[in-house]
Amino acid sequence: MSATTATSTTTPVEINKLPTNPDVSPMTQEQTKNSFWSSNPISSFVIDTYSQLHNHRKSLDLINPGTVENLNKEVSRDVFLQQYFFTGLRADLNKAFALNPAFQTSHTFSIGSQSLPNYAFSALFADDNLFAQGNIDNDYSLSGRLNYGWNKTNISKINLQIANGQPSMCQLEQDYQGSDYSLNFKSLNPGFNINNKTGSLEFSGVAVGSLLQSVSRNLSLGLEVLYSKTQASAPPDTGISYLTRYVSSKQDWIFSGQLQANGSLIASFWKKVSPNVEAAIETTLQASMLPINDPMTGTPIGIQPTVEGSTTLGAKYEYRQSIYRGTIDSKGKVACFLERKVLPTLSILFCGEIDHLKNENKLGCGLQFETAGNQELLMMQQGLDAEGNPLQAPVQ
Repeated sequence: MSATTATSTTTPVEINKLPTNPDVSPMTQEQTKNSFWSSNPISSFVIDTYSQLHNHRKSLDLINPGTVENLNKEVSRDVFLQQYFFTGLRADLNKAFALNPAFQTSHTFSIGSQSLPNYAFSALFADDNLFAQGNIDNDYSLSGRLNYGWNKTNISKINLQIANGQPSMCQLEQDYQGSDYSLNFKSLNPGFNINNKTGSLEFSGVAVGSLLQSVSRNLSLGLEVLYSKTQASAPPDTGISYLTRYVSSKQDWIFSGQLQANGSLIASFWKKVSPNVEAAIETTLQASMLPINDPMTGTPIGIQPTVEGSTTLGAKYEYRQSIYRGTIDSKGKVACFLERKVLPTLSILFCGEIDHLKNENKLGCGLQFETAGNQELLMMQQGLDAEGNPLQAPVQ
């Protein structure tokens, strides 16, 4: 009985010794880990296409192109003087209390200016992740800006403005810097309203999204999408703008172009002439439609397309103790701005503008004081270290 039982007992079968179909190949280790996505033909095609594009982008050795906001900053901020120009008399008193984290206050006094208030106070705080700035003037107009960096590539921004006698403004913005692209989303006075007819939730305000992608180490292309709906009864306005930026291999000249949704074309060119001299030129073309009115009745009888343009040429001279900016445009306007540091803590500002066609001129003069909130900063402003020794420039 025991012998019969022993002979009838089945031996365990080893799976790896089973015969296989020669037409069917076994799954690889990578396919086994994600068998569903790999075996699905649609998802497999998408994954393979993405992997090929990612490897191709990696082989191009692309760099981050910068933000859309700084597309032509070398021209509009570095050389041209629109952001520095003022009229009348002006005095700035800046006081720094710390460097890391940075904390600074500023008092601005102005007389005879059409754009600056008579008095404004501002405070600034900044560290590695946070930047906060607030301003208030004599008309109790309040403005503030807050930037917070979640990491090196993700930055959230909030801008607020409450002006006396003017509508308030709130802008939310999100910046993301990829390895070879930049994404930006911003919304001006965002809000959500319920449509009484349909009962649906509708967005109100202005929303802007932009993308700037590097296609080579020198050339980057991008676009900007605009959606605006300020009134509930009116239909929304939409538009798309196209952007481009080219940086030379030596980074001594930069070209940027914008084709905006309103029909204007802006082309900018910046050139590093010498270590102390920069030059820039910007051309703007605006296409529009003008109505044609009947000379007898004054009623519109047609539309005439028109193109208007202007060109501005500017230069910047930067020396050890002074900075000079000058511009001239095709409409006969000549402007200049001079900043001269006469002492380590005192600078003189001068700006002027002459419009030959309108026979108008503007003039501005100012002083800028910089003081230190502690002894260490005071010594640094005088070019000395904490022990009173002259600061040494780093060896290059």
